[in-house]
Amino acid sequence: MGEYLNPGNEAFRMIAEDIYVDKTGLIAYINDTINTPRKLTSFSRPRRFGKSFAAKMLCAYYDKGCDSRTLFDGLEISKSRSFGTYLNKFDVLYLDIVRFISNCMDKKNVVKDLQKRVNRELKANFPEIDGIDEMALPYVLSAIVEKTKKKFVIIIDEWDALFREAKDDLDLQEEYIQLLRGLFKAGPATDKTIAAAYMTGILPIKKYGTQSALTDFKEFTMTRPAKLAEYVGFTELEVKKLCEKYHMDFENMSMWYDGYSFSRIQHVYSPNSVMNAITNEEFGNYWTDSESYDSLKNYISMNYDGLRDAVISMLGGEAVRVRIGTFQNDITSFKNRDDVLTLLIHLGYLGYNATEKKVFIPNREVSEAFADAVNGDKWEDVAKLLRDSEDLLDATIRGDSDAVADALERVHDLNSSVLRYNNEASLSSAIMIAYYTARRFYKIIPEFPEGKGFADLAFVPGKDVDKPALIIELKYDKNANSAIRQIHDNRYDGDLKKYFGNLLLVGINYDKNARIKKHTCVIERI
Repeated sequence: MGEYLNPGNEAFRMIAEDIYVDKTGLIAYINDTINTPRKLTSFSRPRRFGKSFAAKMLCAYYDKGCDSRTLFDGLEISKSRSFGTYLNKFDVLYLDIVRFISNCMDKKNVVKDLQKRVNRELKANFPEIDGIDEMALPYVLSAIVEKTKKKFVIIIDEWDALFREAKDDLDLQEEYIQLLRGLFKAGPATDKTIAAAYMTGILPIKKYGTQSALTDFKEFTMTRPAKLAEYVGFTELEVKKLCEKYHMDFENMSMWYDGYSFSRIQHVYSPNSVMNAITNEEFGNYWTDSESYDSLKNYISMNYDGLRDAVISMLGGEAVRVRIGTFQNDITSFKNRDDVLTLLIHLGYLGYNATEKKVFIPNREVSEAFADAVNGDKWEDVAKLLRDSEDLLDATIRGDSDAVADALERVHDLNSSVLRYNNEASLSSAIMIAYYTARRFYKIIPEFPEGKGFADLAFVPGKDVDKPALIIELKYDKNANSAIRQIHDNRYDGDLKKYFGNLLLVGINYDKNARIKKHTCVIERI
């Protein structure tokens, strides 16, 4: 068992023998690419989404230095026709780029140090190959295959770490890209040397202009995972099975960690968060990396037109249109607000609807990360709004309609750029922000389908939450009483009356034509 060459299956064994969700179907996809023009695969996902687990799984499967049959028996890959064909049949070269960076005394020497360390191990395993010390890694691999007639499978974990850790060192980045091109550039040398390659990271492959730095890789990303969408995170069925097995409430699990969606898979969960909730037997925010908070704060505070308004709209539950094509797949080459929003998709802070080309905050956990990030001078008005939302919810539940109206007026006066009331749709977004705290206790459903149409907002309490359900109907330049009448006339309260013994109907009107812009509220308890 080596450090870089044929690292064995022990790392995956520890994963598989713990709480494990079977993602071995990914192996079947890689098997189908072996020795084909599609043999180079790059699959980027955010932190905490199982990238390293997948890399270790592939090592365990292909590594010819170990016997992994019993480890994979009974898992999804064992049902595939290709299971035995490639099981433990290749020399595997496994490169963890984060580890190379951490172990290198001078970051500028990472690429040279990587080749030196790997070549040293290859020399020990293939002593018959002359001149390894003087050759670059791509030439060493070619020489070994020329002698042994056996190709390599190359697995690179956190391939993009150098672009994140040395984001301003363009010379080092170029040296690294040249190494990767030497390994993977299409042509006879690569075809003779590599049976398959798999790279995983957070960012898609770096672009120069509109051109990928490594054009021969088939890429799967958070904006386009295509047929690998089910391997981005946990699917809804997988999470339901985990909840049943470990006696966790699925409704709460969904509220906290669901929200990522793709054309093929509509509900994708953050794997690390789900696992933490199960092992701790407690739901909560496991997006706890303080460096990530600082990064998010820096990104959303960048001085690009429309970025601040986009963040505020998303805090209010809206989806915001975005253009992802100009993003250069790094963390320095921002040209506009859309580049920042696209980065946040790849970092897992935003979900992306490819059909509508819109971004949104996916779930409660990430929403809390945004709430923590909107502090400081640029965001103090928004932070105060979120802090005051708890008082607004309390006033609503007390049935204090005057206090609710007064609170909404204070919120509106706080900063007109935060809450723009142009029509009922924008009023709805403003109300969602004003009631931000309610997300701790409620599932908030815009355009709740009930009765003869759609109520503007329904607040459905979570399991074991001792608070009333709310139906909120909004009016613009009309009156709050007409909002309550509309709820009754169209029977928006519908089934909520059956399932919740305590239901509040809330009518809110904003009159922009009044001499003093006026909010009114009527609350009726059922």
